[in-house]
Amino acid sequence: MCRNLRLIKIALALLLVVPVLASCTDTTIISESPDNIPGVSDTEIRIGSSLALSGHAGYLGTQTLHGALSYLNHVNENGGIHGRKIRLITYDDEYDPPKCLMNTQRLIVDDGVFALFCYVGTPTTVKILPLIEEARIPLVGMFTGANALREPFNRYLINIRASYYQETEAAVKHLVEDLDLERIAVFYQYDAYGFDGLKGTELALKDFKLAPVATGSYIRGTMDIEEGLNKIMHSGAEAVVMIGTYEPCAEFIKASKSRGFHPVFYMVSFVGADEIAKRLGADGEGVMMTQVVPPPDAAESATLLWGTAEYKELHLRYFPEDQPNVIGLEGYINAKVLVEGLERCGRDLDRERFIEALETIQDYSVGIANTITFSATDHQGLEEVYFTRIENGRFVLITDWKKIKAELGKGTSE
Repeated sequence: MCRNLRLIKIALALLLVVPVLASCTDTTIISESPDNIPGVSDTEIRIGSSLALSGHAGYLGTQTLHGALSYLNHVNENGGIHGRKIRLITYDDEYDPPKCLMNTQRLIVDDGVFALFCYVGTPTTVKILPLIEEARIPLVGMFTGANALREPFNRYLINIRASYYQETEAAVKHLVEDLDLERIAVFYQYDAYGFDGLKGTELALKDFKLAPVATGSYIRGTMDIEEGLNKIMHSGAEAVVMIGTYEPCAEFIKASKSRGFHPVFYMVSFVGADEIAKRLGADGEGVMMTQVVPPPDAAESATLLWGTAEYKELHLRYFPEDQPNVIGLEGYINAKVLVEGLERCGRDLDRERFIEALETIQDYSVGIANTITFSATDHQGLEEVYFTRIENGRFVLITDWKKIKAELGKGTSE
């Protein structure tokens, strides 16, 4: 009863708010089923998403959405799930936390969605955690590796990708052990996302009795990288760990190289591989990035990983204007997990049964090297991190660290 009263208050408050500028695939409200399960009728399941479709992270949100819809459209064309089609309602939050909060309120109260899906970004997703707890609504497949979405454990959060802590831990290990680099700096976005990546890097360095030789930051939504760049350049850093978005990270690297500063640049997956490679051009050679899924166009992916071929076929069918990419593949995998959970529920669907069904997933293959497993106490599906590097203008899988070490003048290849 208290929860219903609070949701009524949210709805009344929304009437006083200037409508959010949003991009929505469909906002038509459909009456609930006789069992009054939010977002479920005899013929459809309504799922909601707030993500960046424009602005500073628009490429990330757009490609996540396209990847997810590639699979959801395929499922719907083949009859849906136990006779129901999935309808995905999306709003553009422009990577802005207050807009994400209002969009989520709208999805829960006005659109009455069954579950939330494919949110993009740490500051936006962290902002809606109180709403998720209040509504007891599942959120599946976030494009963020934030530790705050993993600890403490939250029953309603279903993380599929590896965490930023896992990405930065693996990166620091390679930088120190394989490349003999110890003077490592951190350039980060000054918000929850950047702080999470900074902390993960600090913890990883601590394992080697090291600490960042310098840190520099910029404000989210700006290109003000000068102060952070100057601090890091003066530190004599041999490598820079970058926790940001593609525009400021690209500006930082281009400015660094124009001034004769050439450390190893490493970025976490959220930066966005294809977009930053395009923006860097010739300045991108040698830049490294961790991925939580393998590049779909890598030779190793084409020959060994059936899921990347399946993804590419469907993405090009439904979004022929796109090139298949790691971000789209992640959205596609998110959709596969969402559908698998709904399938396991059968026709008798509600939110708690949906979470319980997801928790029965064990060693589920989505067509890449590592499988997905959940449990009642563990809601992170993937653990593996893939290392990529820009060569000839595109990210490729790293297979020979000794070669990179030789290029850096740290040793000879064998």
